[in-house]
Amino acid sequence: MELRIDRQALVPVVQQIVDGMTEWVAQSGVAPATRLPSVRQIARGNLLSQSCVTEACERLVAQGILASCQGTGFMVAASPKTLCGQGEGEAGCSGFYGAAGGLKLGGGGLPESWRESDDLSYAIREVARTDMASLFNYSSAAGLPALREQIVKRLKIFNIDAPAEQLLTTAGASHALDLIVRTLLQAGDCVVVETPGYAPLFNLLRLNGVNMIEVRRTPTGPDLDALERLLGEFRPVAMFINSHHHNPTGTSLTAAAAQQVLYLCRLHDVRLIEDDVYADLHSGNGTRLAALDERVIYVGSFSKTLSSSLRVGFVLAEPEVIARLAQVKMISSMGASSFSEAVVASLMASGAYRKLVQRQRQRLNTDRTAALQLLEDADWEVFGKPTGGLFIWARAPQTDDVRLCRQAQRSGVLLSASSVFSPSGESSDWQRINVAHACDPRARQFFRNTCADRPRVS
Repeated sequence: MELRIDRQALVPVVQQIVDGMTEWVAQSGVAPATRLPSVRQIARGNLLSQSCVTEACERLVAQGILASCQGTGFMVAASPKTLCGQGEGEAGCSGFYGAAGGLKLGGGGLPESWRESDDLSYAIREVARTDMASLFNYSSAAGLPALREQIVKRLKIFNIDAPAEQLLTTAGASHALDLIVRTLLQAGDCVVVETPGYAPLFNLLRLNGVNMIEVRRTPTGPDLDALERLLGEFRPVAMFINSHHHNPTGTSLTAAAAQQVLYLCRLHDVRLIEDDVYADLHSGNGTRLAALDERVIYVGSFSKTLSSSLRVGFVLAEPEVIARLAQVKMISSMGASSFSEAVVASLMASGAYRKLVQRQRQRLNTDRTAALQLLEDADWEVFGKPTGGLFIWARAPQTDDVRLCRQAQRSGVLLSASSVFSPSGESSDWQRINVAHACDPRARQFFRNTCADRPRVS
């Protein structure tokens, strides 16, 4: 059992042993109940101390990968198939691979260290002290009026004019999408989704029996020629689109592309659902589909910027659509959290939320510039240089998946499995790079190692 321990790596040796043995179990195809070589043999063959190997094996027992056999060492407990796609991610859907417990270079949100608690803690205390009703009562069907009024003001920044009556609050963007799919779509319906795209949306559509048609995302938006052909051929009823700082490519819809998407969807009577959860991380002006056509259903959220735990999002749509969504919302969940909505409303009214996202944008802009330089220095190819948001979509130079996984393990980073960004599960050599993690020393080492580890052409 060759573990290939790198003593210069930032990852502790015990964790490298855990990662190496997990990879060996997954790739060797050994069956459950297969006995491992003795701790002494593994240690001697890899120039390791027996105590390090024993500790690593005990961790693997705790993870359910190995089992301890009293007096005879360790054996395999899990089948290789159960190890595929291990890891956590957005809504439990985006698998990670690399160093267990490592830096989530392919993660979908801001690091915990970026979260600011002072203003949030103050708002929570104020709401608990002054608004007892929100602590105990259900929210209204449409959501807290004070929050909806604040959202109306915020949307004006994006040139979206809408009365509060056309807004419905939700328990995050995922809840909003769930309500839209359950209310407006039926099993067997056909919809257009972008690829690469948002993995939890694909799973939601599958869960409801909705068929997906894939349109490739380009640096300026969806492939318009392909979209026109698909709309004419398949007659879908709806299209889901990320307007700004698309997940996972980081690209934004240009004004020209937005106009053409609207034209094609009007021509073919296709309902547009615009997912703009990264709107507040956008620097400068940008074109929103909802600003150009009031029939567009617009989804927003405060989870990416403020708190994933508060679970506050919203839907903007025509009055009759809002009424239908509100009815399903009350039937399925009895409303959202009045307390969470009151906290967000307080932060927005005081100006604290506006200042928070300004600081986040500034920090992301600095790190994005540095990350793009790191990728360029390491000869990574970048898919359209993003100007805001969390993500860069890039691929390593002439590196296969096995080599890239090994470098991730040695550097102490976790990469998102790129196949989750495809509706059909198509594998890709592109990687989602989270800007907020890209300047960490472990990420820097990973980029350097991928460049140094390239196969040499003789």
